[in-house]
Amino acid sequence: MSRMRRLPGDPAQEAQVARMIRVDHAGEYGAKRIYDGQLAILGKTRAAKEIRRMAEQEARHLATFDALVRERRVRPTALSPLWHAAGFALGAATAMLGERAAMACTVAVEEVIDEHYARQVEALGDAEPDLKAALEEFRANEREHRDAALVQGGGGAPAPLSAAIKAGTRLAIWLSTRL
Repeated sequence: MSRMRRLPGDPAQEAQVARMIRVDHAGEYGAKRIYDGQLAILGKTRAAKEIRRMAEQEARHLATFDALVRERRVRPTALSPLWHAAGFALGAATAMLGERAAMACTVAVEEVIDEHYARQVEALGDAEPDLKAALEEFRANEREHRDAALVQGGGGAPAPLSAAIKAGTRLAIWLSTRL
């Protein structure tokens, strides 16, 4: 049985799944751009190897959502140009503050994404088993990124930096789901 319960006025299941694909496509694109920005600044540091590893996983996630957008004819978010610039800027700005700040950015983003994917998996229930499996795999990867960033010193960021990144990530999710 599917958990995608509908209330009057809620979008149909197909529309809800399209929203999931749209926001996740935008999120993986944003993650790619964050790592692009970090590597532009930290590309020759000791953190670069770990950042590249995480970026490669995000690129695979993005390729999956690129395919889903095409196969299911899901309209990508209208905010892609904004996420292109904002993702790179966030990655570069935190990298300019140093490796620990860049890793703190990863920790903050991945904590929000872990919660986001968990809600989506729960909402899908038994519906969309292939999509659900992909989300569960990607969620595990995102937790690995968070844990790797913590090992690299990302847990010691000032609370306002982490809170701002988390708030921005939640706002990006909300906007990309709708626009």
